[in-house]
Amino acid sequence: MILRSRFVWSPGQSPIEDGAVRVNLNRIVGIGSFRGIEPGSDETVCDIGECILLPGLINAHCHLDYTEMAGQASPPVAFPDWIKALLALKAHWTYTEYARSWLRGASMLVSSGVTTVADIEAVPELLPDVWTSTPLRVWSFLEMTGIRSQRSPDEILREATDRIGVLPKGRGSGGLSPHAPYSTTPELLRLVAGADHSLRLTTHVSESREEYQMFTLGTGPLFDWLKSQRDMSDCGAGSPVQHLQRQGLLRENLLAVHVNYLAKGDAQLLATNRVSVVHCPRSHAYFRHDPFPLRELRECGVNICLGTDSLVSVLTERGDTPRLSLFADMQAFASVHPDLPPERIVRMATRNGAAALGQSGVLGELSPGAKADLIAIPYPGGPEGVAEAVLHHQGPVAASMIDGDWALQPNGV
Repeated sequence: MILRSRFVWSPGQSPIEDGAVRVNLNRIVGIGSFRGIEPGSDETVCDIGECILLPGLINAHCHLDYTEMAGQASPPVAFPDWIKALLALKAHWTYTEYARSWLRGASMLVSSGVTTVADIEAVPELLPDVWTSTPLRVWSFLEMTGIRSQRSPDEILREATDRIGVLPKGRGSGGLSPHAPYSTTPELLRLVAGADHSLRLTTHVSESREEYQMFTLGTGPLFDWLKSQRDMSDCGAGSPVQHLQRQGLLRENLLAVHVNYLAKGDAQLLATNRVSVVHCPRSHAYFRHDPFPLRELRECGVNICLGTDSLVSVLTERGDTPRLSLFADMQAFASVHPDLPPERIVRMATRNGAAALGQSGVLGELSPGAKADLIAIPYPGGPEGVAEAVLHHQGPVAASMIDGDWALQPNGV
């Protein structure tokens, strides 16, 4: 088919007025002005109308399992208090509640323009059934800890890789998520680092002041809470990022989530090892973290992308129902970094996320050979306002196509 729209735009390109995207099966095979495309006898022209057609958004970090826990944990005074509150919430949930929560979160993402999500899966029994219940392209990163369960690192990794091995091939993919340096053992991190290098990895790292203090100084509230639960001999020897480096986990296939607190040289370590960093702006605001070290990371050339995190760590106002929306996180990021061009922020939610997942040229852009993952937002304006309109879009998208199929069909089609 040929998709026609008032504008076709991909970050890094100029907006194409009266633009068109030619799709064959699940791939983009052409892009340009509609006037320059001659429809074939077997092609359908789908006119989306007064809209911007752009790549589907890539949510590089999410916890779909926890969607319906929104508003049930107040912003903590200390980070360990929030972890305890989350563990208490999880202790009373059933499989059915997790499944319903996952599916509701996935529905929110589809309606708000996300076509690919990197999701942390704490309830692997949900897979692969939930995959077939959403059109989303899902990377399910199986969460691993081992501190509370006291299970052996070998057993934890073997169970996760076995689960990934039997997942069906399709839009869904599996990955590994050692939860965080403080909630895993160095041995588990080393084993994950030596696992199948074709798997993508993700971990929360240097998220809080307390984590940073635990690893750099061997003191603080997180250290005091965990010292009866884990061997603390890996603390007091450097930053959390340096801890991951010592275990061999800093690699090109790693998505390092949060990275809010950096020691000298940490940004260069991440850049040298080609690690991608995922920033979650609304979660960052919820915890009142120090300013995100954007400038330091960018100056070293680190690939930075965006995620929503979970709704447990999104501030809610009285009467307000929070929603998973990468547009909302882009806008939160823009409010803190008003000098950053809108196009650069949208790139963080498209091309940069694709690069983090090893999908450059395949996802996050409109180009020949890329997957047909596209969204449309209403827009009656001119070419100069396209990037700004995308950044500040409110509400559901007008249309969404994932892998060449309509996830949200445009009006009149």
